[in-house]
Amino acid sequence: MMFKRHKYQWLIGGLIILVSFAIGFAIYSTSVKESTTGISSETVKSQYKIWEKAYLRGNNTQKFVKTNNGTKAQTLSEAQGYGMLITVMAAQQGFGNQKTFNQLTNYYLSHRISADNPLMAWRQTQTANKMVSTKAEKTSATDGDLDIAYSLILADKKWGSKGKIDYQKLAVDLIQGISKYEINSETSLPKVGDWATGKNQNVVRTSDLISAYFREFASYTKDGSWTKTMQNSQKTLKKLSEQHQTGLMADFVEVSGSNLDVATTKANQIASKHDNQYGFNACRIPWRVAYDYQLNHSQVSKTVGTKLNHFFEKQKKITAIYTLNGKRVENYENTAFSAPVVYSAEVLNNQVLKNRYKKVLTTPIPSGDYYPATIQMLVLLAGGSDK
Repeated sequence: MMFKRHKYQWLIGGLIILVSFAIGFAIYSTSVKESTTGISSETVKSQYKIWEKAYLRGNNTQKFVKTNNGTKAQTLSEAQGYGMLITVMAAQQGFGNQKTFNQLTNYYLSHRISADNPLMAWRQTQTANKMVSTKAEKTSATDGDLDIAYSLILADKKWGSKGKIDYQKLAVDLIQGISKYEINSETSLPKVGDWATGKNQNVVRTSDLISAYFREFASYTKDGSWTKTMQNSQKTLKKLSEQHQTGLMADFVEVSGSNLDVATTKANQIASKHDNQYGFNACRIPWRVAYDYQLNHSQVSKTVGTKLNHFFEKQKKITAIYTLNGKRVENYENTAFSAPVVYSAEVLNNQVLKNRYKKVLTTPIPSGDYYPATIQMLVLLAGGSDK
């Protein structure tokens, strides 16, 4: 009997060792969890810390994302949306914190267009110790508002809305404001801002066709008009993708009528001489469509993203700005163009691009180049996202 008791003790001891090993391995696996991009959470965390130190400015109450390298700080609603999105996605993945998100949210609240208009003024510049918008700058840029609204939804899902800030109310109010001021009533597509009237009311910033957001807005608010915006965004992306063998789209296009007729904008019509080319706005499209596929398995988003990947697969390097026929406009490389392609390649499993550009996302975040650094940070975090 004594022998049998020792035998069982040995078996139990072995089981304890196996269970302990399994638990330890699970903890280890969690600590080195890889994202969709195959990059460890520790690497993403390290990049986030670099980005946060380089670009977040402000005080204990409000923070903003500094977009320039001058002594007088400047920021944009685009940057504020990015900062809020980065912070809450970092928190979802075990780093980043609610206090920082709240500071960024407070800055947004202080720079809404008016008490009755929840859209954010598109630019502020440091004057003495204050960040100030001119009268002309108290208009909106739709891309910033879309990211702010989506980040508030993520914050509500992460922390709830019973604390100091009611994320849910702010999200719903902003989404309603976007619907009222920034959605074209005829096409159901996003305008470029609340100021876009007359000849510019049909202009669409192609990178604003963020199907993943519109699906979420519809679900979150129970407002079916956002489903129409999502569907028309998908139709427009498909049309634009099919226009050129490259799959490239211009920074801005004109879309009109119930049939969503597409026309080309002119250079300098909205923002720059590259308005009718694949420039610093359209470079975000591979990220936006891949994100929709990652979360929702949209076949349209997959088709659009795959075609873009095939174009970039044929290029010796990814440079900044292309004509829609695929001719390089510039010869320099820029992470704002390459990082979205790398993320898309990972999501859509383009092995050629994955192998060729595997170091793009892990190159240390630069400290003096806001836009490409922030796009790099966003796609790193998107790779670890889920619903």
